Formats: sequence, C-alpha cells, structure tokens
Amino acid sequence: MLTTLAVANYRSLRDLAIPLQRLNVITGPNGSGKSSVYRALRLLAETAQGGIIAPLAREGGFQSTLWAGPESFSRAVKNGERPVQGTMRTDPVNLKLGFAGDEFGYSIELGLPIPSNSVFSMDPVIKRECIWNGPVWRPASLLVDRRGAVVSIRGDDGTWHAVTSHLQGFDSMMARLADPRNTPEVLLLREQIRSWRFYDHFRTDGEAPARLPQIGTYTPVLSDDGADMAAALQTIREIGDPAALDAAVEDAFPGSRLSVQARDGRFEIAMHQHGLLRPLKAAELSDGTLRYVLWIAALLTPRPPQLLVLNEPETSLHPDLLPALGRLIARASQQTQVLVVSHATRLVAALEQETDSHSIMLEKEFGETRMEGVGRLEMPSWHWPKR
Repeated sequence: MLTTLAVANYRSLRDLAIPLQRLNVITGPNGSGKSSVYRALRLLAETAQGGIIAPLAREGGFQSTLWAGPESFSRAVKNGERPVQGTMRTDPVNLKLGFAGDEFGYSIELGLPIPSNSVFSMDPVIKRECIWNGPVWRPASLLVDRRGAVVSIRGDDGTWHAVTSHLQGFDSMMARLADPRNTPEVLLLREQIRSWRFYDHFRTDGEAPARLPQIGTYTPVLSDDGADMAAALQTIREIGDPAALDAAVEDAFPGSRLSVQARDGRFEIAMHQHGLLRPLKAAELSDGTLRYVLWIAALLTPRPPQLLVLNEPETSLHPDLLPALGRLIARASQQTQVLVVSHATRLVAALEQETDSHSIMLEKEFGETRMEGVGRLEMPSWHWPKR
C-alpha cells in the first residue's frame, strides 16, 4: 500500500507530499489541482510501462508542465505588501515524482538535456531515479541508484556495483533493468506499479463500445474504454462475487437485475426492470445507468490491483446514485487501495461516512496547490534525492 505521494514542480504542484491510506478521497474547488494529482499518478505509472517522456509531450511538452511560479514566496508577497516577482534561480529546472509504500520508495527526477543539435533537444531527460527501503529516502536505505546513464545497486555486503552505464536519458530503469537475478527490487516495484489501474470518464455516447455487442472471453479486468463490459460482468458472475454484483444493482436500481446474453460468441447485457415486459439492452440505457453498470464491472473485479484510481466517477450520474456508488467504492477498498478524485459533495459525503476514509481537501494559494488546513511542516516526511 502507498503511504505517501510526492510531486514537485508539476503544474500547480510546486512541492506537495500527500499522505495516503486505504480509501482516499481527493476533493476541492475547480482549479485547485485535483486533476494534476491524478495526472502525476498516471505519469508515475508510465515509468513502468516503458516511458514517461511521450506522455509529457502529449501534455504540451516538458516546459508547459512545469511549475510556472517563482521558486519561493517572500513574506512580503504572502502578506500582500509586494507583488509576485521572479527571483534568481538557485535549483536546476526539474520535475520530480515519487511515492513511498509499505516496503519500497521510489522517485524520478527529469530535467533539461545538455544543449545539442539534435531535433529532440526539447525532450527532458531522466537525471536521477532511486529505489529505497522504508518510508523516507536516506543514503543508508538506498537500494538502487540511477544517476544519468549509470545505474548501480547495493550488494548484500553494502558495496555498490554498476549494472549499466549506457541507459538512455529517455528510458526509465523500471522498464529496462527489471532482472530477477541482478535487480530484483526493480522487478518487484515495476510489477507493483504495472498493477495500478486507472479509470477516467467512460464513454456512454450512442457509439460507445459498451453499448455494442462484443466478442467475449474471460475478463477479470475491465478495459479502460469499457468495451468488454458484458464479458467482465459475466466473469464476475462465474469466478467473482455474483452476490455482490446483484446487490450493487439492487442498491442503485431497486427491483432490477442484470444478465448477460451470449450469441455466436458476442456478449451483451440485459437490464431487467420491474414493470417492463422485456429487458433493456445496453444501447437503450441512459448514460447514467450505463455508466453505473460500468462502475460495477470495474469495482467488483475478481483481480484487484495494488492501487485503483478513479477520476470523477460521478460524471453523468444522477445525484441519487452517488450514495450507492460510494458504497460500491468502499467495498472495493476492502481488497485494494483506492484513490478517488471528485468534486461531487454527495459522493464525498458518502465516502466520508466510511470508517477507513481519508479525505484530502486541496486549495490554491498564490497559484500553488496545497492541502487545506495542513502547513508545510505538517506534511508527511519526504526527502528528494539530490543529483
């Protein structure tokens, strides 16, 4: 389980360390930085999937994702006595992401490349990556250390050994050096990160894949676009928790039940509702009903991930469905760590009723995202490895 998420110099997250528990709810007004926290987690996940540079490029490039304010604010600026002004930079330009968990911690720092004539000269490069044991980085707990192109590991006798000196600046060691014999810590952490699951705005328009019959196979994990929803629901019914599936439908739509019909290998759901002479197919369901069924398929997965991240799951749902969604999310948190990004007060209230819920309210001060009511000295202990 993750205990801390740390981000520095990414959009409005100038220097933020967020404590995490089993069920986490991140909320706050529009523009407070909720989406930036979600994106930062996705960028961390990309390190284990083969690259972090391309996702940054899709966000507009390295420079556009960096913190746009000064390195620090003077007391006069905070008191409103002087306007915000640029200052002489003391630290190198960088973007840093990291987390700490029950067993390992990890951080990655990206910076500007050495000036050259390459047409890729705008791409950032990875300056340092570290894996350590325990909740806080310190030299004595460091296990794997990457500086530029060189990656070294600490042996059982405490001595350091270089495993490569030719790692490309755009390659994370997580994707290139996961060898069970030479770098077992990298492999373990990579597989942990690869198990993270993100769901963000399922499509429910008329042409959405979830509305159409699809070829079905055993599907313990719902896809990002929800195309295999019917197969995922049938998988829950056969090898998962069918009672929980029926209870989730009944909770949201009293008197209703779901079935999956298979014809010629193509799967399609049918919603049986009290008072109707025939069940409704996915193509006939309202956007909100279909989206809720998608959440059932995602949250009742027979293969829970290490971390499940939900971005604004309330989208298109009627407010009356939000308490039921909250109970469904809370149930999922019994088997996996969950992080919910939401601004729906009714969903947040439903989740806060859970005994294990941990609410994180974000706000902005001088353009910087911070946790409401939490001073810098009250944030979780976190130290960034220096270059």
